Amino acid sequence: MRSGFSLVELSIVLVILGLLTGGILGGQSLIRAAELRSVTTEFSRYITATQTFRDKYFALPGDMTNATAFWGKDATNCNAQPGNAGTPGTCNGDGNGQLQPAAAAGLTGEINQYWKQLALAGLIEGTYSGLAGASGHRDAVLGTNSPRSKLGPAGYSIEWGGTITGNANPVLYDGTYNNYYIFGGQQVSVPPEAPVIKPEEAWNIDTKMDDGRARTGNVKPFYRYNYLANVCANATDEYNLNNSSNQCNLAFVSGF
Repeated sequence: MRSGFSLVELSIVLVILGLLTGGILGGQSLIRAAELRSVTTEFSRYITATQTFRDKYFALPGDMTNATAFWGKDATNCNAQPGNAGTPGTCNGDGNGQLQPAAAAGLTGEINQYWKQLALAGLIEGTYSGLAGASGHRDAVLGTNSPRSKLGPAGYSIEWGGTITGNANPVLYDGTYNNYYIFGGQQVSVPPEAPVIKPEEAWNIDTKMDDGRARTGNVKPFYRYNYLANVCANATDEYNLNNSSNQCNLAFVSGF
């Protein structure tokens, strides 16, 4: 006598498999949605931390001219500066309000000391070197001299952009940036500007935080290849919502 599954039993198995698959896919969507929400939360946290720092120390972190008086100096990387050596110590900035990169790879830079001093002040989590990475004067090494994001392999950097007009900078759309955050994936020798999110996800973040338009407002795509080829957003200021691949990263204007 042969034994096997009846049609009813097979149907039950298929239904169970369908429910499991749907649950897995639904769970993945929920995780991704939470990661996207974390970007908004992280940006808000850094802005609040910076404002709190300025209220307490009357300077921007990284740009502060007397940071070594509070946390001691990094005797290895800025020993000529005033103050006693500290552990881990920090380095002073020039006080001009513009967060600038290091002079060369491996040296202290205001864009790196920004994160270190926020952490030394107890305003953000993490421990940061305050130094440019080994591959260049703007080299951001996520988790070492700049923070990681909860979204995948992404992270943050910050630097001075000033006002961009006439497409003078092939990386940024026109506008006033001043000190702005760069959000994207790890790159070699430069800030984290690799594309890590889909255009629809970039639009989602932009809409929640700003105006939902690519070229205007305080949230914009930042990536030189996107800018030139209109991959993340098109020439009419709209995100390419039908593009389902990771083609975007973002610039967040800080307001300081």
